[in-house]
Amino acid sequence: MSTKLRKSSHAVFCIHLHIILVTKYRRQVITLEIMDRLKTIFRDVCDRNNSILVEFNGESDHCHLLVNLAPNNNISTLIKSLKSASSMVIRKEFEEHIKQYYWKPVFWSSSYFVSSTGGVSLGVLKKYIQNQSIEY
Repeated sequence: MSTKLRKSSHAVFCIHLHIILVTKYRRQVITLEIMDRLKTIFRDVCDRNNSILVEFNGESDHCHLLVNLAPNNNISTLIKSLKSASSMVIRKEFEEHIKQYYWKPVFWSSSYFVSSTGGVSLGVLKKYIQNQSIEY
């Protein structure tokens, strides 16, 4: 796992965050197709915020993201963007599937987990995220 430093006009940085997003009521709504679509959406949101989605995976009721964050981002604002963009797209593109689990227009729980990755090596965290999977 590279800890390559990134640069902006006024900063040199390497900020990695481990983010966990949980579906509303921990419903097991995420399929492999939804997981693939979430990865694309999260990568696009990170790109728009000058951040990098380093690793992504999850299970049927939650997702793990490893994000290389740009220092000009507010963490809660980035997470809000990740959740709102993905919820809107997933509810639209997988409407019939989502309706089986939710009657209101929801997808994510209002809570989330975020941690800097200083307590464990990035390699260990990346391997942990890679080992997350949906089991049927």
